[in-house]
Amino acid sequence: MWGIIPAAGQGTRIQPLAFSKELLPVGVRRDGACERPRAVSEYLVERLARGGADKICFVISPNKADILRYYSDRLGEVDFAFVVQPRPAGLCDAVFRAIPLIPKDEPVAIGLPDTIWFPEDGLARLPDDRFSFLSFPVEEPQHFDAVMADADGRIREIQVKAPSPASNWIWGALKLPGRTFHELHALWLERGREDEYLGTLVNAWIAKGGEAWNAPLGTGYVDTGTLHGWREAQRLLEQSETAGD
Repeated sequence: MWGIIPAAGQGTRIQPLAFSKELLPVGVRRDGACERPRAVSEYLVERLARGGADKICFVISPNKADILRYYSDRLGEVDFAFVVQPRPAGLCDAVFRAIPLIPKDEPVAIGLPDTIWFPEDGLARLPDDRFSFLSFPVEEPQHFDAVMADADGRIREIQVKAPSPASNWIWGALKLPGRTFHELHALWLERGREDEYLGTLVNAWIAKGGEAWNAPLGTGYVDTGTLHGWREAQRLLEQSETAGD
């Protein structure tokens, strides 16, 4: 299974940094008796691997060679590939930069590299053969993409950064068959690449008869793209360690 990590964003909300925001130190990694700072994107890499990904593609901008250096060696049993998004053009453009690598007969998982969420095995709980969004309850859903689903879990709409969303459940990661990923790419091209956000493309997919499913399994979600979010991430990690998650 492939994992895709869109990491080409400029991270303006938390700059200035001397490195890419995906390498922001959050928490620690323990290697035996040794501890070292942990890059925030490592949490997503581990969750993708736990969800079944044995190959992960980072989509980076031309000035983010530090991510390539950081992950140029294997981390566990995962192999890494790197593709370049030449200029900022939105999330859809970023994830579809990986399209040449993705076979139609393998599932794909996608997550955001500056987020930390629980449970760690959330992606592993999603089926490989269905387009599913892992969703999380948050206090301020207006800053994210809120998921509207019916009683059976079928997504009716994704409200993209709506001022007053009808739900406090937002998507934080997703898994889908490779064939569906290619079909979404074709739809994006058909729509003239106008979709910057994945949510608007998914709404068009649903309007054309496609299916997407909500998996409200999340117990904690933090975006570390702001100083407040970074502090909340530290708190969430401490709570998780205390709880033994």
